[in-house]
Amino acid sequence: MNKTIELQDLGYKDYKQTWDYQEQLFKGIVDTKIKNRREEAGLNTKNYFLFVEHPHVYTLGKSGDLSNLLLNEAQLTEKGATFYKINRGGDITYHGPGQVVGYPILDLENFFTDIHKYLRFLEEMIILTLAEYGLKAERSPGETGVWLDVGTPFARKICAMGVRASRWVTMHGFALNVNANLGYFDNIIPCGIRGKAVTSLNVELAQKTVDETEVKEKLLKHFSTLFEAEFINKKK
Repeated sequence: MNKTIELQDLGYKDYKQTWDYQEQLFKGIVDTKIKNRREEAGLNTKNYFLFVEHPHVYTLGKSGDLSNLLLNEAQLTEKGATFYKINRGGDITYHGPGQVVGYPILDLENFFTDIHKYLRFLEEMIILTLAEYGLKAERSPGETGVWLDVGTPFARKICAMGVRASRWVTMHGFALNVNANLGYFDNIIPCGIRGKAVTSLNVELAQKTVDETEVKEKLLKHFSTLFEAEFINKKK
């Protein structure tokens, strides 16, 4: 059982390139598990945690509704954005500059085999991090991600989530709005949920910008506590 996680900060990177890289790491873990089962090789499976910031992009989960994208191809180009259908849960979401995006690629058999617990832990990591900034973030029943002022007319989403898991190996993850340009959310029905606002940490704190490196450090601290894991840094 390997509870060390290789941390990689990819910086500013194209969505498709990052997706392909995730698939490569994911496949490496799955291939090791298959070898262990076929040959009783007893090899440790690796775990990864990728931080990344994407150029403007809209992504649609496998069960999502394309009508939740409110732009045509020409309008996407005009806004400097791209669009992809991808193999995760959830509906449509936006990624762009000012978001802290995290992709844990874990063999859950190194931690626990419970995908619901995994999702709750990801949410809890966000909730605990935002509490350090004085914000009371919550889960919203029946809706993915992390929210503020749940159950009120002012409910707003601050973190989107969408994961894929196969053979207990995870990919995709979360997107926390830290210094995000919220105008880009006006071009979609975020996660297919009408009438709910989206917010960003800098807006909530009434600051021009929030230190994203500090946010990442807090996220990792809470992740390592929840998953009882140890991070190993790898340079870009």
